[in-house]
Amino acid sequence: MDFTPSGSSLIGSLIRLGKLGLPPLALAAGFLVGFAAVARAAAPLLPTGQAYTVRNAKIEMVWIPPGQFTMGSPETEQNRSPDEGPQTKVTISRGFWLGRSEITQAQWKAVMGTSINELFAQFYAEKQATPNRTLTFPKEGPGNPMPCMTWEEAMEFCRKLAQQEREAGRLPEGWEYTLPTEAQWEYACRAGTSGAWAGDLDVMAWYGKNSGGTTQPVRQKKPNAWGLYDMYGNVWEWCRDWYGDQLPGGAVTDPVGATSGTLRVYRGGSRRSSADTCRSAVRGGAAPDNRDDGVGFRLALVPSPAK
Repeated sequence: MDFTPSGSSLIGSLIRLGKLGLPPLALAAGFLVGFAAVARAAAPLLPTGQAYTVRNAKIEMVWIPPGQFTMGSPETEQNRSPDEGPQTKVTISRGFWLGRSEITQAQWKAVMGTSINELFAQFYAEKQATPNRTLTFPKEGPGNPMPCMTWEEAMEFCRKLAQQEREAGRLPEGWEYTLPTEAQWEYACRAGTSGAWAGDLDVMAWYGKNSGGTTQPVRQKKPNAWGLYDMYGNVWEWCRDWYGDQLPGGAVTDPVGATSGTLRVYRGGSRRSSADTCRSAVRGGAAPDNRDDGVGFRLALVPSPAK
């Protein structure tokens, strides 16, 4: 398995020893072998803030520790929508991994074999009959975010990647590649903050004010406190949940959204969004078969089961 954190930490060294199959050291054989096996299979034992790369598609993932946060916005937040409440105390009981940036066109092609041109052709065919619809081809580039896929196609990317990594022996048992839940997404976006944004939007995001109306290569702006880029702007990001018109309220643990619905959640704003639309609490939804040139996604690796 290739589940080693970046750098030369003690844990990383122990994992590498186990992977190399070196003879056990005197007085430490049981500890080293046992600890290395556990570390390879249990991501939560890796240090907070460490990262690893999904080798097949070169997707860098960041460890998000368990914790608590307040989901949604207070009634006093400017330009707040009713679906951003009631504010809910959320416990994320188990840590997970999240992509350092949105899935790029190069990463999509590495897994799915299709290009931005092919997806946009489908988007154009589906939307050209829509009255007054302005179609703008997303900026092409291997490092630009990949839009135009449906929620269903984003989930298929996750399933296909999981299969590839599992067959290669690089995906630990008990973990699944998928989309983040809406709660996981907001928790990671806020990164310990509680205001409308997790920092200065102008230095963190490509949005309506500074994008020039087109997507930009990922990781060009400042990341949030947990090292995640483009959580605001560039493209909206699909989440796993069904969209509900309000949050649960009270205190909940590991919420997964509405039990059913017609729309899937997306978050974060896009290159065309106003600052108010890029707030941490802003919620949106679209049909799972809807294709849009402003919607992409970010990969998550979470403890199973991932429904």
